[in-house]
Amino acid sequence: MSEQRFFRFLQERIGLDVESVGASMVERALRQRCAASAAGDLDHYWLCLQQSTVEQQALIEAVIVPETWFFRYPESFTALATLARKRLAELAGARPLRLLSLPCSTGEEPYSISMALLDAGFAPCAFRVDAMDISPSSIARAELAVYGRNSFRGSDLAFRDRHFEGVNDSYQLSERVRRQVSLEAANVLDPALRARSGLYDIVFCRNLLIYFDIPTQQRVFEVLKLLLHDDGVLFIGPAEGSLLARLGMRPVGIAQSFAYVRQDPASVTAPPSPAPVVRVAATPAPPPRATAWAPNALQATRTPPAPIRPLPEPAASEGEPELLASIARLANSGASDQARASCERYLRQFAPKAQVYYWLGLLSDTQGDAGEALKHYRKALYLEPQHAEALMHLAALLASQGDSAGARRLQARAAKADRESER
Repeated sequence: MSEQRFFRFLQERIGLDVESVGASMVERALRQRCAASAAGDLDHYWLCLQQSTVEQQALIEAVIVPETWFFRYPESFTALATLARKRLAELAGARPLRLLSLPCSTGEEPYSISMALLDAGFAPCAFRVDAMDISPSSIARAELAVYGRNSFRGSDLAFRDRHFEGVNDSYQLSERVRRQVSLEAANVLDPALRARSGLYDIVFCRNLLIYFDIPTQQRVFEVLKLLLHDDGVLFIGPAEGSLLARLGMRPVGIAQSFAYVRQDPASVTAPPSPAPVVRVAATPAPPPRATAWAPNALQATRTPPAPIRPLPEPAASEGEPELLASIARLANSGASDQARASCERYLRQFAPKAQVYYWLGLLSDTQGDAGEALKHYRKALYLEPQHAEALMHLAALLASQGDSAGARRLQARAAKADRESER
């Protein structure tokens, strides 16, 4: 396929595993950039890409989906204040606390760090936040620090009244918060970062590792370990815990914080042998929603359902709601191939959606492709961290691979998500 050369370019340039975001998403970005650069076809666009560093960056930014908002995963920021206070006491005034947000996207995360610490009573001179992202345009937007309503989600928005000023239909962040944060364009795989060895007491690197293949995950993790002080804390995304557990890190023990520290070498034990069955002893699974297909997905044998006569393929002219409904009908009827094709068509035509990745995960899961199922469930959780079905099925998958601790954590999160939805 002619797209393969573009996939290799993205892997070599930014370490992207195209399968982690889906080839359809990259193909969609290629079509956008091909049209924007007035290239007649992919061959002409490839030549344009090779000759222009500006176009290379434009393609990277078209592939990257900066889905972020202030105080995303609020429990992390509650834990941050506690851990930062402890670390500052250990430093005993020797220097300020140093924190890193990587990737920082359009600034919501590093500014949330700044607001959280200021609201917890930290003096401005007590900490500094460095923020890096591979996208110069995202950094430019972060420097403006003007945000629309999409950056403010959840029910607790009191911080907006404290730290922002309304400007037309947007909100301007206060200078007091902004001056704590230093922004720069940088690539996590840039060798120049080695000069910052051991510099940071706390690193936020959330929802990045899931986009890389295993060798690149290892490279990035080594960079993060290098940047982190020996006694430092690494905050990650909800879907990345099982990755860090395999790489020598352990959770700090604060629920829902997604915070990890270095594993004590003396406490490291051999990984458990695979569990004979998928179910683990933990909080009971929530009942599936009406759209949750494949009741056999939790069976240890992971055999596909019996063949059912496929439904007609949805028409190409369907809008987003109709296509989602068609995917549900195809999946629930057992028309696996058509359901998968419809999911892929949805991702080519519309913005990524957690439920679509959940269906793709379920389709892969029941067909016995655990690797693909793992990737799709993690994508769903990146887009919707409390997606109960994705949490439960990922928990079952981890349990079948011997990661019973990771499975229990995910089951607890799923049960909590289900209780919150009922309220």
